This record gives sequence, C-alpha cells and structure tokens, in this order.
Amino acid sequence: MPEIVSRIVDVYAYRVVGDRAEFLVLKRAAGKRLAGTWQAVHGHIESGETAFDTARRELFEETQLRPLVWHQLERVNMFYVAATDTIELCPGFAARVGPDATVQLNHEHDAFEWLAFEAAITRYHWPGQQDAVRDIVALIIPGGPTAHSLCIEETA
Repeated sequence: MPEIVSRIVDVYAYRVVGDRAEFLVLKRAAGKRLAGTWQAVHGHIESGETAFDTARRELFEETQLRPLVWHQLERVNMFYVAATDTIELCPGFAARVGPDATVQLNHEHDAFEWLAFEAAITRYHWPGQQDAVRDIVALIIPGGPTAHSLCIEETA
C-alpha cells in the first residue's frame, strides 16, 4: 500500500509590473533531476522545519529573493511517485516580490524568465504547478477574494 507523505513544497514567485502579474519560471540545470524542465521553486522539508520555513529557505537559496508578501495556497498538489510507492502532498506558497527584484540563481537552475500568466501556464512542466498559478491569479492577485485569508504574517 502506498505511503502518504508530505516532504516537499512549491513556491510561486511573482511580481506585478503595471497592471500585469508575471511569474518566475526556473529551468533545471544540466545534470540535475528533470534537467531542462521549467518549474517553480521546489524543495525538501528538513527536520524541524515547517512547510512555510522550507518555502522561505528554498526561495532564498534558489533565487536570493525576499518577498514583500507571502500567501499559502488553498490547493495542495498531490501526485504519485512509483519509484518510492508514495503519494506526495506538496503544499504551495505564493511569494510576491517587488517589480524590480533581482534573481540570482544557485546551481540547481541555469536560466529563469518572468512570464505573464498565459505563458507561465504553458511553460511550467507539471499540471499541478499550472493549476497553482491559475489559483494565484483567480484568488490572490491583486487583492483577490481570498488574498486576505491566505496571507501569511511573518514572525521571523
């Protein structure tokens, strides 16, 4: 029987330029798992971390970005991994950065782009990531119907 686990998070960095939201897409570097695919920030939860702690750490490690505002996503991405016979539950977070925030990639990625909603949907590799971006646009950006309820107040 597959085990249900929650060991990873996704972070969707976005910025608002004028009246348009743009999403950060990252290209996995050569030699890395899923090399050449375009994805959101993605990382493993370390011992003692909350999912949100992981989201903050991974976003900074992979991009050097520090968001202005954080939101948790209502939807949890769920998928099956045959190699480990696990069902993964992956919490997602939206991280709004300033319009001129500077991205500095670490070794996990070799390219990035800021893309409008429609382009981001077609670039993200996984359907769950595409759905998360749809939710962010519908529910959070800008001042969407659940933006206030899903906002995370940072205490650290």
